[in-house]
Amino acid sequence: MLLGTVLVLLVLGSAAPASAHAALRASDPEAGSVVETAPRHITLTFTESVGLLDDSFRVYSPDNRRVHLEEPQHAGGASDTARTELPGDLADGTYTVAWRVVSADSHPVSGAFTFSVGAPSPTPPAAPADHAEHPVTKSLYDTGRYLAYIAAALMIGAAAFIGLCRPPHTSPLRPALLIGWWTLLTATLALLVLRAPYENGTSPAAALDLSALAGTLTGRPGLALLTRLALLLLTAAVLVPLARRSAPRARLVIGAAVSVALALTWAAAEHASAGIQVPAAMTSSVLHLLAMACWLGGLTALLLTLHRAKTPPPPATVARFSRLAFVSVTVLVVTGLYQSWRGLGSWSALTESSYGRTLTAKLAVTVFLLLAAAFSRRWTTLLVTREQAPARVETRVPEPVGAPGGTPEEPVRDGPNRPGTPPPPGHYRRALRRSVLAEVAVAVVVLLITTVLTGTLPARAEAEAAEAPRPQVAGLPGAEAFTIPYDVGTPGGRGTVQIQMDPGRVGENGLQAVVFGPRGALTFVPELGISFTLAAKDIGPIDAKVTDRGGYWATSDLTLPLEGSWTMKLTIRVSELDQVTETRQVEITR
Repeated sequence: MLLGTVLVLLVLGSAAPASAHAALRASDPEAGSVVETAPRHITLTFTESVGLLDDSFRVYSPDNRRVHLEEPQHAGGASDTARTELPGDLADGTYTVAWRVVSADSHPVSGAFTFSVGAPSPTPPAAPADHAEHPVTKSLYDTGRYLAYIAAALMIGAAAFIGLCRPPHTSPLRPALLIGWWTLLTATLALLVLRAPYENGTSPAAALDLSALAGTLTGRPGLALLTRLALLLLTAAVLVPLARRSAPRARLVIGAAVSVALALTWAAAEHASAGIQVPAAMTSSVLHLLAMACWLGGLTALLLTLHRAKTPPPPATVARFSRLAFVSVTVLVVTGLYQSWRGLGSWSALTESSYGRTLTAKLAVTVFLLLAAAFSRRWTTLLVTREQAPARVETRVPEPVGAPGGTPEEPVRDGPNRPGTPPPPGHYRRALRRSVLAEVAVAVVVLLITTVLTGTLPARAEAEAAEAPRPQVAGLPGAEAFTIPYDVGTPGGRGTVQIQMDPGRVGENGLQAVVFGPRGALTFVPELGISFTLAAKDIGPIDAKVTDRGGYWATSDLTLPLEGSWTMKLTIRVSELDQVTETRQVEITR
């Protein structure tokens, strides 16, 4: 039982497309290096394949001017690299490189580092801020992804329920099919329009740029969305009318083909299409999504049938769905185990990584889901047995005249108070409705937790990132630099924050902070705050107002008016409930 529960945990942990953001493995020139002669190229190597943007590289000269670059390309055709050509007349000094690429899971990732030609500059360029994610665009895009995922489950699951479980009345399920189709169509259109500003980190208004939209259609995520849109329109215009005129077996074939094709549009644009064992991973991803849809979408269809059908569904329909759900869970176990091995990399990651802890949290909810499913299966068995049992008939048992407690020819009837009497008609159906409703409610919670996993860096990618060189934000070598450890007292709630201040003197300063997790890997936190107080002069606290720049936190307009020993207070929040404050004395000179 425990092994089965762990397997289902591993299954459902990948119910949504896993978010395995690429991590920078190496750069040429190296971050923070000083080269004797100006390089002709900047080459980045990542932990997985990446997509390139027109603006994937931005290089700033020592005087903070943007350097003209050639169009970015993959170095030597390797999909896990990004390269741009530099002009041949670079002057000596420190250069800032800001980069932004699209991970194999369709999420953009970015960062920044510096290198110097000849010798470091006395005043380095400030870290650019225009490669950060736009919060409104990101929220809209994430909402569209979640709605598309849920809509696909509803549409495919309802269609599978109609074709495989054969309910006598399908009218209660037509609204579900239409809602699923329209929601998926609308969400896909929204994702296609928002794709360009999402990749470039710009506002939703940038979606009106037709040239940017045209560029989106040449990338793998854009092509997958366009294919999904074409499939939905083809289904409504051709395949549905054709299926209505076809035999039931032909309808099943058409429905299965459309479902597999839709699932492929997710697998082709997500992490399954890159990394190790791509053919097996894409096959597993498609089967996983279809099994999830047949189980959870079919469960919703069963609930609608039980509550809204004019006549209750026959036990045979309920029994067919019970078998379909069992097969779906089996497929989920096999494919989920494989996908979780691909994402976790090791058993220790279950407790030592955010991805593993999210899976562990999902285990508790999954246990309740399995309990609700077990009750549903029990009531289904009792319902089928009850309906298939021969009808009871009233019989008269002759008894002697004057027998205690009886009268001559007294009829013996089944009744609710008689020992061994079966429940009244409709009892099993009402119990089944309640258990299915509970199962749907818990399934919604499972899907909500799954959406958290779509934004969580898998442990395998986190381990690869830990082995890669730590990114350096723009800053002057030799300027004020701090490494501040933190520990919020929870598992995985410790790490370090690397902070650089440029120039670390009286007046205007730039400040950049990079957060690393317990294993030294770049990590993402929901909130980071830095303030400065000069107690001797009763000045402060002065909020640095650092903002998330897509991988690091920074500000370029921190003004410290006086020299002295300032108290820097760092507040880091790693979750909705867990945060910690650390302090450090900083000497500010003229």
